[in-house]
Amino acid sequence: MQMRLRWTFMTLSHSVVLLDLMLVGDPSYWTAKFRRLDVRFLERVLALWPRCLAALPPNPHEDTITISLVNIVSRDPEARRLFHDLAFHHEPFGYTVEGWAYSKGEIDMALLLDRERERYLAYECKRLNVTVNGRWRSNATLYVEEGVARFVSEKYAADLPVGCMLGYVMDGNVTRARAKVQASITEHREEIGLAWGPMDDEPLGTMGRFSSGHRRVSSSAPIEIRHALLPF
Repeated sequence: MQMRLRWTFMTLSHSVVLLDLMLVGDPSYWTAKFRRLDVRFLERVLALWPRCLAALPPNPHEDTITISLVNIVSRDPEARRLFHDLAFHHEPFGYTVEGWAYSKGEIDMALLLDRERERYLAYECKRLNVTVNGRWRSNATLYVEEGVARFVSEKYAADLPVGCMLGYVMDGNVTRARAKVQASITEHREEIGLAWGPMDDEPLGTMGRFSSGHRRVSSSAPIEIRHALLPF
């Protein structure tokens, strides 16, 4: 017997239903909502970024950076108004045909909108422009294959219209990092179902920002991925 699952998004004047893991309703409303939330969240990240950097050792791993960021942002009163919870390594659930839940992996960081664990804005985080054993690497291919591709495969943000990538630019050269990542997205366009973009967004402080649209593998349903690159 297959279990039928149902979630309902409620606001003061809008509702949308997730039925059998499919999004039903006006996707443009939720896309716009997630876009606004992303900008407001990044504004707080940018404001708190110097505190995050001050708490980190030289050349930290991406998880070390993300843990510090989650710790600082989740304690910020202004940021707290934006989300129910800010989770490190949030695990979205998948479901077998029998209805059993299983973990689909760990999203680096997720803004939970309320107590429903399937309502979130995901941030997959990657280091860019790194130096390893004295050699410089862009890590742009890794960013695409182990970041962007996880949204396209529906491992993350399944049935949600928007997902986010957050790049930590270790040498501070955001312009170079953006060029490398955008070139890698274009180069892997077939594998990641690129539908449009990469398209530059309005700058936000020292961040490099752009967006891209993708067709998901199993459903061909569109997802917008929003990219933000932070200088370390």
